[in-house]
Amino acid sequence: MEHSNLPPRSEDLIAGIVQAATESLPHQPDVLAKARALFGPLLDKLPLPSGESTLAHADGVAKIIAYIGGADNLQAVTYMLYAAEHLNRPQEVIEQAFGEEYATLAMQAMRLTLLQRNQRLQQAAAQEGKSGQIEVVRKMLLSFARDLRVILLRLASRLQTLRYMADNKVPVPYALAHESLYVLAPLANRLGIWQIKWELEDLAFRFLEPETYHQIARNLGETRQQREDHAEYLRLRLEQEMAALGIQAHVQARPKHIYSIIKKMRGKGIPFEQVYDAMAMRVIVPDVKDCYTVLDWAHSQFDAIASEYDDYIARPKPNGYQSLHTVVMEQGADNRARPVEIQIRTRAMHEHAETGVAAHWAYKEAGAKGYSGQSAASSHDAKMAVLRQLLAWEREFAAGENSHAANALLTEGSKLLQDKIYVLTPDAAIVELPQGATPVDFAYSVHTTLGHRCRGARVDGAMVPLNTPLQNGQTVEIITIKEGGPSRDWLNPEQGYIASNRARAKVRAWFNALAQQDVIARGRESVEKLLQREGKTALKLDDLATQLGFATAEALFEVVGKDELSLRSIEAVIKPAAPARTEDEVLLHKQNQWNERHPSPKQGAGAGVLVVGMGSLLTQLAKCCKPAPPDTIGGFVTRGKGVSVHRSDCSNFRNMVSDAPERTIDVQWAGSSGTHTTSENSARYPVDIQLQTGNRSGLLRDITELFAREKMPITSLHTDPGKTANHMTLTVQVADTHRLSQALADLRRLDGVFSARRR
Repeated sequence: MEHSNLPPRSEDLIAGIVQAATESLPHQPDVLAKARALFGPLLDKLPLPSGESTLAHADGVAKIIAYIGGADNLQAVTYMLYAAEHLNRPQEVIEQAFGEEYATLAMQAMRLTLLQRNQRLQQAAAQEGKSGQIEVVRKMLLSFARDLRVILLRLASRLQTLRYMADNKVPVPYALAHESLYVLAPLANRLGIWQIKWELEDLAFRFLEPETYHQIARNLGETRQQREDHAEYLRLRLEQEMAALGIQAHVQARPKHIYSIIKKMRGKGIPFEQVYDAMAMRVIVPDVKDCYTVLDWAHSQFDAIASEYDDYIARPKPNGYQSLHTVVMEQGADNRARPVEIQIRTRAMHEHAETGVAAHWAYKEAGAKGYSGQSAASSHDAKMAVLRQLLAWEREFAAGENSHAANALLTEGSKLLQDKIYVLTPDAAIVELPQGATPVDFAYSVHTTLGHRCRGARVDGAMVPLNTPLQNGQTVEIITIKEGGPSRDWLNPEQGYIASNRARAKVRAWFNALAQQDVIARGRESVEKLLQREGKTALKLDDLATQLGFATAEALFEVVGKDELSLRSIEAVIKPAAPARTEDEVLLHKQNQWNERHPSPKQGAGAGVLVVGMGSLLTQLAKCCKPAPPDTIGGFVTRGKGVSVHRSDCSNFRNMVSDAPERTIDVQWAGSSGTHTTSENSARYPVDIQLQTGNRSGLLRDITELFAREKMPITSLHTDPGKTANHMTLTVQVADTHRLSQALADLRRLDGVFSARRR
């Protein structure tokens, strides 16, 4: 069942009225007659594209609005919105005659009508069968309309158009019928306007698939009016029987419309004979005990189909839905037995099914068991449940003294959809953006490359700054350059260029890629210089990368540029294997080994390093990692050069240990108990420092002054300018690394220094 006549709960109504703070249409005596008299002569002379007189169309729309419970003031707006399209200054004319509120609503409705017409003409073919785009159109219609009454007017207008074309056998454009069936009808369903929903679906489907439509109509064997009369007969009979049993039951009955029957047949893959709810009734009772009482009565009065009985009260659905479902065979006046579905539930179960997560539209249009193929799991859907209640309240108040409160509630309801905006491309494609989005957000939403090359924007034909917030319904055109990328200013939240996380992530990815390119270029330069020095320029870089265990040459350049792979490791691969040693070389090696076992007392003393468990040996500090006290160090016995001292985390040291673990030796810094003591006259050690800096004037002076204060002389300095940052390498003399750590921390605090680390 698509509609509930249950009144709203009083506490919800009061809360909604208190929260409502928007304007509404004021009541004016004879406003409907006045509007028709003023604009009727103009509209009578203007035909619509369908061939229908605009005045006749407006009359039909007003009758539909009245049928669904709309008040006279909303009916009067019908004539205003159609006249607005043909007036020179419609805002002023309508405002002077009826007031600002009427003029605003009429202009909003007219603008939505024109927008939808343009969208339908330009993109009907592209949208066919794309449920995602269809859903965006629905949400755009709601979000674009400042007042939900605009949507009511639009739905009524389309229904009147289809009625006219059906009555006069006017050919219906495919795009118009498709839009009616897949955009407007589901929108009416979600808003709870079942009167418009079912007729839109049947008429639109009749034009799209006439043979299928007429086949189902013949199977039903009755006209719509006959089926509605029979449903009313069954409803009254059941109400009387329940009253006789002492049960206060609210009974609803409806014949299933043709399109709904067809959709169920196709969705479940069943023939017409197995559609048991072509006639359906719903009984709403006070408590659960009454539910089973009604069920017993139904089974005693009619023949029940046992396979079609479901007890969702005892076994609720996963979404919390509860009800009793049964199908009985009812003997009609023509002696034909027809199936009638009966749903029995309490008032609380009904409210949950209509406005909770088990809402009818959500089941019919979405989810694993739905058969429309559309997704409804979103915050937007939760808002739609509230809007359905707002429309129900409007129908309750339209005829009473509380119409002002109802109008305020309607306008308040439209605010629930304002977390998103919907703008158009120059080709009339709809783009969904967060509230506060800018042309930059729009560009990145359309395509990443468009966002990178964005340099300007036109909104509704006028040039605007890139940080201009967009509004619903605007047409945005992006001005680009052939090559280039985003600006770093776009990432500054204070300048307001970007509102969406998606666009911000794409800008960050661009600059991260640039930094990676700088690293790769630096690594390539180092590798190519090494190959030139070794006379290996003919060696293919991809082959070299493969030998070192990398998939591509760029991957090799990246790790070299990050100093994660030493050039010595590359040298070991490109250099030929050492030839076998001669007898003289063997004797020389033995002599060197004897010298290492019997060192001179002076060896090793100057380096400040002691070999554990031995006398003084010749030691030298490795140039690749440049250790300094109190770094954790290790020794490696070299050929003819004594013990090479490395930092324990040195990649070269780890490679050498991996290749020849027997040549490692324990070493430590000279001093009491293996610790190194520092003073003003202590030995100093060279240490390399890497900086990433900007181009600030005076930055180099600040860096040199800092090291001067720390009494760390700078012995060399090299600068490599990059696209995004300068890369600087310094060699300083330090007594120990404790003071170096403090100096690095002070460096990072300098304005213009992005990073500072020991190499």
